[in-house]
Amino acid sequence: MKVKNNLIIACGALSYELNLIKKLNKWEHITIQCLDAKLHDTPKLIPGKVKEKLDSISGDYDEVFIAYADCGTGGLLDALLEPYNIERLPGAHCYEFFSGSEIFKALYTNEMGTFYLTDFLVKHFNRLVIQGLGLDKHPELKVEYFGNYKKVVYLAQSKSEKLIEKSRQCAEFLELEHSTHYTGLGNFKKHIEESVGVKH
Repeated sequence: MKVKNNLIIACGALSYELNLIKKLNKWEHITIQCLDAKLHDTPKLIPGKVKEKLDSISGDYDEVFIAYADCGTGGLLDALLEPYNIERLPGAHCYEFFSGSEIFKALYTNEMGTFYLTDFLVKHFNRLVIQGLGLDKHPELKVEYFGNYKKVVYLAQSKSEKLIEKSRQCAEFLELEHSTHYTGLGNFKKHIEESVGVKH
């Protein structure tokens, strides 16, 4: 039987991980198209951009999967996807599906005033956080944005010492405590494989 031609519409912050999983699984039937990760600075725009992408594919794919969590859309992404009958990643944001719901719940309960980093956010901290929030031009805003935070938790997908050190520098910039929690890709990989693996 013919293997279905599937599309993943994804957040640009997940591009590396998704392409790695695709390569590991030798998924020739999967196409990945990413939207700009900077949309997380304006999450209410995410549903509209996803809709633009959905409307542009015009039945070119047998199945479509959305590699976004709710990501701050306040349920608007789910409302958009419902009539399309398209699934997305579970949870409120990428921190949850990287770590797994139970682990993230424990982390969140232990310290509510936490700013989370992933590999992508560590690598692009200057562009997405410092420049994205205007802290390069208005450093006084740092207290306004992060005054209620106590800690930075780096949810690491890799075991890169370079990224761990850079995450410490991020915490120092924000003047917050720092810790690292290794998540790997296991939980995220499981969700992707169950959602867009080979289907006949």
